[in-house]
Amino acid sequence: MRLSILTLWVALSTSFAAIPEAVPTSSVPAAAAEAGKDVVHQLNNAFAKVFETVAPSVVIIEISKKNEITESSPLDDLFFQGPPDENNPRRNPGGGGVRPVQSEGSGFIVRPDGYIFTNFHVVEDADKIDVKLRDGRDFPGRMVGTDKKTDIAVIKIDAKDLPVVQLGDSDAVRVGQFAFAIGAPFRLDYTFTYGVISGKSRSKLLQSDGYSISDYLQTDASINPGNSGGPLCDIDGKVIGMNTLINGMNRGLGFAIPINMAKEIGAELVAGHKIVRPWLGIAIETLGDDSEIRDLFKGTDKGVVVRRIEADAPASRSDLRPFDVITEVDGAPVATDTQLQHEILKKRVGQNVDLTVWRKGRTIKVPIKTGELPNEIRRASNEPLRPSQPNQQGFGKFGLQVQELTKDVAERLHLPVEHGVVVTDVEDNSIAAAQDIQREDVITEVDGNSVTNLQSFREALNKADPKRGVLLYLDRKGTKTFAVLKAGG
Repeated sequence: MRLSILTLWVALSTSFAAIPEAVPTSSVPAAAAEAGKDVVHQLNNAFAKVFETVAPSVVIIEISKKNEITESSPLDDLFFQGPPDENNPRRNPGGGGVRPVQSEGSGFIVRPDGYIFTNFHVVEDADKIDVKLRDGRDFPGRMVGTDKKTDIAVIKIDAKDLPVVQLGDSDAVRVGQFAFAIGAPFRLDYTFTYGVISGKSRSKLLQSDGYSISDYLQTDASINPGNSGGPLCDIDGKVIGMNTLINGMNRGLGFAIPINMAKEIGAELVAGHKIVRPWLGIAIETLGDDSEIRDLFKGTDKGVVVRRIEADAPASRSDLRPFDVITEVDGAPVATDTQLQHEILKKRVGQNVDLTVWRKGRTIKVPIKTGELPNEIRRASNEPLRPSQPNQQGFGKFGLQVQELTKDVAERLHLPVEHGVVVTDVEDNSIAAAQDIQREDVITEVDGNSVTNLQSFREALNKADPKRGVLLYLDRKGTKTFAVLKAGG
């Protein structure tokens, strides 16, 4: 037996020794490997071609401002402002003090006679604008026009036969396609980075009086302080956006104004026209965004809730009410606040618009004539109210203290309403405080029941179901809004 095992081992050893040593071979045929290299070289050349095509039309913008005292802003994490260091002296680490007199941004030439697109915040309050071209020439720049709400500005230099960018179509941009940014991050002129379009129609990133205009393109191309106003390009070297916002540093979250919007606004500014937009004067939210009040809208599942109607706004002169749900604009369905805003922006100032509205179980038509969106929406500030009337309702489970609205109180506080109860105090950390009910708000209705005095207010509250939610209609110095108070909310 021992001899048999030994014989077998010798035989196996001889067999293995006869097998030649394996030679590593490539699993990719040589022809395919060469073809792969060709593809990489083509892509490499395509990337370089984008920079060579676009860079001559990109400008570096240096602005000078008078010294001013400033504090750090919460917008610093959105606009192209980085953390304080030697490369970015624009931020004051102490949170206040003298702002440095110079800052830098980017732009791109859109006409050979010297018209340049950039961001409004790049040239805002500039006392002096200097424009540096790729070929080394410097020119003084002058402001042509600005639109703060879209963060778009046009400046002009006195030059001829300048290289211009080719503008693309931002509506045709696809998520996943290559994107390239050119600018001057951290004062490093003509930096070129690439990535992809990682999202479209990003809204509500930056709002002015609750009015968000731009539907930004999102990209992971590396963009940093100094890229503001510079171009975002596609693989063909066409400009598809204007870089304008970042969310923090090195997070791969950059945003650009779609070039179609920049073209439209820029053309109006070049022509010397004032940018006007239609406006209804309402604060809105998509139905369902606030889960606390969703159960109060039984009977409708899509639409836009009217949260507030501004004083003296077009909507205030119509039959529209807070808590209405807008479902259509001139027959066009709207399911989100963004869709509603886009439909209104299509209209002209002074145009009649028919809103289809769901109100407490029934559908009605509300005609409104659009007005012009003001630069700022001014709201009256509440002066201290000193309760002096004996007929008051003290704090209850909702945390409200109210007083009957008399003619004397209405005149003293310049209130535009004659009937209701006026809020004299709101308990800290109460349900009313959580719903942003404020002193001097006038409660005019409770769950659809009119409030004329303290007695009617108490009776309406007694009929209401605090577990389901009590709907209050409020008048705030002419601005109409609502609040829903829920016991245990």
